[in-house]
Amino acid sequence: MAPDLIRVGFVGAGYIAPWHAEALAGVPGAKLVAICDPAPGAASGLAAAHGAAVYTALDTMLAEARLDAVHILTPPHLHRDHAVAALRAGAHVLVEKPFATSREEAEEIVAAADAAGRVVAVNHNFLALPSYARLRKAMADGLIGRVDRADIRWHFPLAPLRSGPFGLWMLRTPGNLLLELGPHLFAFAEDLLGPLHDISLRTAKPITVPGVGDLPQSWTVQARAGAAEVTLSLSLVEGVEDRSVALRGVAGAARLDFGADTLMLMRPNASDIVVNPLRAELALAGQHLIEGLRNGTRQLGSLNRKSPYALGFRGAVAEFYGAASDGRAVDARFSGAAAVRVIGAIGQTIALAPPMTGIAPPAAVSLPPPTALVIGGTGFVGRALVRALVASGQGVRVASRSRANPFADLGAAVQMLPVAMTDVPGLTAAMAGIATVYHLARAEEATWEAYLRNDVAVTEGIAEAALAAGVRRFVYTGTIASYDASDPHRTITEDTPFGPMEARNLYARSKAECEARLLALHRSRGLPLVISRPGIVVGAGGPLQHWGIGRWHGAGAVRIWGDGRHILPFVLNEDVAAGLMRMAEVPGIEGQSFNLIGEPLMSARDYFNWVRRVTGTQIRVAPGRLWVFVLGDRVKYALKRLALRKTGLTPPSRVDWYSRAHLSPFRNARAKETLGWHPESDPAGFAARAVGHISFFGF
Repeated sequence: MAPDLIRVGFVGAGYIAPWHAEALAGVPGAKLVAICDPAPGAASGLAAAHGAAVYTALDTMLAEARLDAVHILTPPHLHRDHAVAALRAGAHVLVEKPFATSREEAEEIVAAADAAGRVVAVNHNFLALPSYARLRKAMADGLIGRVDRADIRWHFPLAPLRSGPFGLWMLRTPGNLLLELGPHLFAFAEDLLGPLHDISLRTAKPITVPGVGDLPQSWTVQARAGAAEVTLSLSLVEGVEDRSVALRGVAGAARLDFGADTLMLMRPNASDIVVNPLRAELALAGQHLIEGLRNGTRQLGSLNRKSPYALGFRGAVAEFYGAASDGRAVDARFSGAAAVRVIGAIGQTIALAPPMTGIAPPAAVSLPPPTALVIGGTGFVGRALVRALVASGQGVRVASRSRANPFADLGAAVQMLPVAMTDVPGLTAAMAGIATVYHLARAEEATWEAYLRNDVAVTEGIAEAALAAGVRRFVYTGTIASYDASDPHRTITEDTPFGPMEARNLYARSKAECEARLLALHRSRGLPLVISRPGIVVGAGGPLQHWGIGRWHGAGAVRIWGDGRHILPFVLNEDVAAGLMRMAEVPGIEGQSFNLIGEPLMSARDYFNWVRRVTGTQIRVAPGRLWVFVLGDRVKYALKRLALRKTGLTPPSRVDWYSRAHLSPFRNARAKETLGWHPESDPAGFAARAVGHISFFGF
């Protein structure tokens, strides 16, 4: 590659792309110049931040951008085709894990790299951690000795299994799930111990994914690698995190916590029987202290830019570019040969998995043509709304880019339409014959400009389609987060103004801006608008770790916003769905808004007391001093501006942090009186429906 400038392109602009971009920023001379994604809106924010061009076709990007290296960040079933195309175009290629979906595909990629004389590597990112380098050195130095047994674990909750989004590639089949997460485990085993053989598998804890079937949340793989017995364990239910590699050898033992980037070595000492146990524990305590100080100093000095996850990306990306620049073979941890072995072993394991079950046959229902269109119908509230509409006898269309259909069991009662939210003509056609449009979709962006483009402008386009189609009612879902809820002495109703929004969080600000522009269309052009603002929505199919309650640290600990003793605006998702339906039915309410807030039943502490009572699990609850959050936010803001030279940041806001605690009481009188809405009013009944469902912890 040219020493002055390494021109880099990304194929795919999803969740993983910013991690690659952050790691790439640490490579001298490398610059992200092009991003290819079939949805240009998905790539625009990242591209703008790096001055990169946006392409919608890979062939065009490869032909025009003159790339030295390409990162393949698309869904795994596309890796082989995209990697081979980039290699044949003369670029070095880094492939996000899984390298491919079969051993045969992996071998094709390696063969293409060999034919092109280019470097190909796989992002087995945890193998690039500093703690893992120390483990490999300890093994090479004989500190562990010949390994008898290895226990490699990925015990980490996977929230999409319980609350969506269900359109993720990994959730389509059990094999996809293992291909997505398995490389973390198999790569450690292959690198430390060699090829796996004599593989056996046991699965457990199935959970029903809507529209897909039952996926196992527990995978236990038994295998051998040379003389070592190997256990690979994958557990995706809620629980304490344990992502580790434990080795037992002749001379010692080791435990690598790759989720935290720490390594503990346990070696016998030669002290007498009295001092021996004390010396052993002191040795471990000293290692824990050193690891804690090392990681804490690193995090503080980098403003959390060197978390273990980020460090792994940096290490893998640096090794890839080092090999490509030096014209040498890439380190064996990230090589194509290692990727082939890992994918091959995963393929053998998948072949042992039981067939999928739990796919319900479509319901034999006879419904009239659809009269409701739900945008965002595959989300938490959207799924409850669609099912409530069908239960009431209505046919429903769901506009979604997702390939997953969580309503397959409802058969023809639900029509899934793969239309882009930016396609106004397509949306207008989808609204033909529709009486009510429910707009529940939300954006998650990093900048205000991206929100204006991908949320506000998109919402205006949907409204234009509704006007063109002549729908009878347009129901938009805003958020109570737009209110200034920082004053415990002020009661919030629908007539409470939002107040200045410039210093508020981007999501709340964007929702408020959407409301303002929709109301302008209502006044100027008669958009039949009704606005809903749900509270903290809980219930079956929703997330345990709801950030409307506090900052979560795994499933077992939460720092609540404030002291947690004031009543929170909780509401059940089923009650929100009922309220949305009433908004479509009640005449003469165009232009009005409704706070869909449940009855004032419980505080955050009450909520967790009910979790303990209903489920038998005591979550550790700590109060969060709001002034500390504000101060910390101001310090981080200053450091980002001064040390990291970041621009476009939202200034810290006291109102925003105190509003997050929902200190102000909310009234729901208008929704009850005007809509005839009746949310759950019994605390025990609310708790049973909020936390008593089987999917709450994922078991």
